[in-house]
Amino acid sequence: MKKAISYLAAALFILLSAVNTVHGDDRDPVALKVAVLPDESPATLIKKNDSFKKYLEAQLGKDIELVVTTDYSSMIEAMRHGRIDLAYFGPLSYVLCKQKSELPIEAFAAQVSKGTPTYKAVVIANVSAGVNSLAAIRGKNMAYGDRASTSSHLIPKGMLAEVGLEAKKNYQEHFLGAHDAVAIAVQNGNAQAGGLSQPIFESLVERKIIDLAKVRVLQESRPFPNYPWTMRSDLKASLKEKIRAAFLGLKDAAILKPLKADGFAPIEDKDYDGIRELGRLLNLDFAKLAG
Repeated sequence: MKKAISYLAAALFILLSAVNTVHGDDRDPVALKVAVLPDESPATLIKKNDSFKKYLEAQLGKDIELVVTTDYSSMIEAMRHGRIDLAYFGPLSYVLCKQKSELPIEAFAAQVSKGTPTYKAVVIANVSAGVNSLAAIRGKNMAYGDRASTSSHLIPKGMLAEVGLEAKKNYQEHFLGAHDAVAIAVQNGNAQAGGLSQPIFESLVERKIIDLAKVRVLQESRPFPNYPWTMRSDLKASLKEKIRAAFLGLKDAAILKPLKADGFAPIEDKDYDGIRELGRLLNLDFAKLAG
């Protein structure tokens, strides 16, 4: 009986060793699950990014399955549990996922817009509400997007903190889920002020969804590292190099447009230390934000 148990234990050890070898740092799946930003409906995003899907399939020699999660928190959960292989995160959601993930992940390429791999947030206000400065948000309703959003939560909250305004104490915060919802709520007067990505705000103005006669920009933030593409660290080294090369070599404007990018630049985890520091200064509960 003891000998049988010993054989069973040995067999189990060999099996686990084999599994660890396959799923260590040499993972080379036939198909890759690639998550894009969940900022529009899944059907719309999958349709708009079909050329991107075909580009990756040609460059990597893999089947590509595009994935659209319901929000940042569900993307974090999918990535940390190994249900997706590549993900297009916001800076804060990347930091949250990196901290919480049971599988090592790494940022490898940042979105380039207008020639730079950085972007800004803006704090906006309803013109008729008479809010002419960040300090004037005191006592007002402030709209944010997703709790795990960098430019529609973390950065604008930091901007208000710099002028001595603390959420719940000096103003009421409301989370609306999406950047465009923030801008529309401010324009309609449902919130007197709000924070969102500057590129998204400018796009809403260009598309005439937002009227500058009704909404004013109070202040731009300083530049922050742009949205990173992230991959599982346990992928085969040669596959990771192909992935990096595919993103850094992507120049086709038609493919890049749905990704809201002009291209991609190399990025490292340390480039997002400023996001981590801002979170600490605001005493944000990263574990709670990650869901």
